[in-house]
Amino acid sequence: MGYLGRRIGLSQDSGDPNPGAANGAVGGGILDLFANGYFERQGDIYNAPGNPPSAMSATGGIINDYTISSDVYRAHIFTSSGTFQVNSLAEGGLPNSLEYLVVAGGGGGGGESSQSGGGGAGGFRTNLPGHPVKAADYTAEVGTYTVTVGAGGLGALGPSPSGGKVGSQGGNSEFFPTPVSYPSTKRIRSVGGGGGMGYTSSPVPGMNGGSGGGANNTSSTYAGGTAATDPNHPQIAGYAGGGSEPAYGAPYAGGGGGGAGRVGAPDNPTTPLTRSTGGYGLQALIAGPPANPQPIGAPGPGSGAAATGYFAGGGGGGAYNSPGAAGGYGGGADGGGTNIPSKNGPRAAASTGGGGGGGAYVSGHGSGGNGGSGVVVVRYKIASAPGVQKATGGAISYYGGKTIHTFTSSGTFETTSDWSSATVEYVVIGGGGSGGGVGTGPHYNDGGGGGGAGSYRTGTTPIGAHPVSTSIQVGAGGGGRGGATNDGTPSYLGTPITAPGGGGGGFGGDAPPNSNKTGRNGGSAGGGVYGNGGGTGSGDTFPGTIGATPANGWGNDGGNGGNVYQQGGGGGGAGGVGTNSVHPAAGPGGVGIQLPSTFRDPKSGVGAPGPTSPGVTGADTSGKYYVAGGGGGGLGNPAGTVVGTGGAGGGGAGGAGGALGESAFTNTGSGGGGAGRVGTPQAGKQGGSGGSGIVIIAYPT
Repeated sequence: MGYLGRRIGLSQDSGDPNPGAANGAVGGGILDLFANGYFERQGDIYNAPGNPPSAMSATGGIINDYTISSDVYRAHIFTSSGTFQVNSLAEGGLPNSLEYLVVAGGGGGGGESSQSGGGGAGGFRTNLPGHPVKAADYTAEVGTYTVTVGAGGLGALGPSPSGGKVGSQGGNSEFFPTPVSYPSTKRIRSVGGGGGMGYTSSPVPGMNGGSGGGANNTSSTYAGGTAATDPNHPQIAGYAGGGSEPAYGAPYAGGGGGGAGRVGAPDNPTTPLTRSTGGYGLQALIAGPPANPQPIGAPGPGSGAAATGYFAGGGGGGAYNSPGAAGGYGGGADGGGTNIPSKNGPRAAASTGGGGGGGAYVSGHGSGGNGGSGVVVVRYKIASAPGVQKATGGAISYYGGKTIHTFTSSGTFETTSDWSSATVEYVVIGGGGSGGGVGTGPHYNDGGGGGGAGSYRTGTTPIGAHPVSTSIQVGAGGGGRGGATNDGTPSYLGTPITAPGGGGGGFGGDAPPNSNKTGRNGGSAGGGVYGNGGGTGSGDTFPGTIGATPANGWGNDGGNGGNVYQQGGGGGGAGGVGTNSVHPAAGPGGVGIQLPSTFRDPKSGVGAPGPTSPGVTGADTSGKYYVAGGGGGGLGNPAGTVVGTGGAGGGGAGGAGGALGESAFTNTGSGGGGAGRVGTPQAGKQGGSGGSGIVIIAYPT
């Protein structure tokens, strides 16, 4: 069973009946017959004499069932590492072939001032029929498949002395049967994107990757990073980053990171509309019907559903007192510049493999943006039947007589002509706060506080007669940074049902020395730093029984920082307060809460691990489906010996020995871990990013 998010959707109508369209762009529509076994309903699916065909049985990831013309597909969407388990193969004529998309994490943007290169996109591999980079067919076997989803690379920090660095490379994403060696044709690997080059740095191997990172703008001639190759999978998975050019002058912008579909543009000041742009990404219509907006991916060219489902765009180059360059479509972030409220390069979109934006100079030196995390999707055919659906939006699955729409990114829940007025059950979790980072100022010895979880809301609400269109927002997790913290943003099911984001953890260093050391308030609040208290959660205390929540949801306070030593307190979780730091231990994050039983589909991997003996009314003993855990506090100097563990539900652990805080599980709304500090001052250690939120809706099938 795969778990979504550490360190994890949009609608379906009717579709193009042409099975030969490019990029797998055929068909569409959710099948409404999968309530009590797909193949046993008389006359609905299979009318031939004898036993009906049985489809492949598999578990893991977030499930989306949909139709393409008369073919019914099941997609397993992994936005974090996990397991794809094939329990049995198809019989009676249904295929045992798997189609996949494997996108690695994007590279971080270069740091320090202007002219920094954008991060390269993560490698892009697929075997979708008709796709321009289609790889060989892939046949399933019974057994366990490892799914690795690469994290986005960290943007390089600025200003000096820590600036001028190359952004870090994104993590690799993989899909393979266990065990299997590498290289192997059965082991699909996409390499993480290369980091963008900082203004004062020179090219390093870390700029190479799935797509290469962009070079800085300089009087020297530097090439961008190169794209990785794989002899067992010769299809192009990415392109090189943009190089520097000898023409060194205004508007001074770094090269764009390479994308899955094109090289990053060079930093050519004579073409201001195209200079330094990130290479564009590629579309993969694999997670949902092509006639509707895709449940994952980023926007691309065009309009409507045809402009969705793009991945692996390169980051734009950062600029000097001028607008930053555009990121490549497919999740690449724009470069930092006067068009960005911050002098820092923006971070790329999660679950796209996009490259981070290069750092800028806008009345001060900026850092590069983090790359976007990768994604893995596996799909296969499960039936041939006409489909009927009642609503569109999110990844759609069927369990316990209910149709379930799972939104891992913002979208729209829309009824169709088959909709009947119904009371829907929902879960809405806000984005988690980041862990506190460690800065460079007089309080650099303090370990960061853990981030608070987003508020947890669940209950029922009526949806009236067709047509009804309801906006869904999935809150972003706070991005981790050195010497800073960020709150999560709210999630909502229509504006009346809103779950606030979690508060960021307190942090030390940077002037003024004491103003940011208290944990920030939020749905659940961040932990404090060195003698400072945790923030205050806006949610009510969990009563110990899973059920409908009050309008402000469930949430808790953050823990206090240590009074004698510099360990951070834990961030609050939806199910419990963050723990105070007591030397030699930093504070653990507060525990999360399991999803209501309606949403515990055994074939799905939504949520994160939790206790198998919870002692909570309404919880089961599966140890799965937990959300909204608090982040753990980081260790300071003088050193503690026990980092703050992340709260059950996906909270990130605190850092130790000068380490970064651990990021929370994606789509759990959990808090990130606080950064650690031990020994000689090291500037700008980053707290872990908070997990993005989630919105889930269920109604009778």
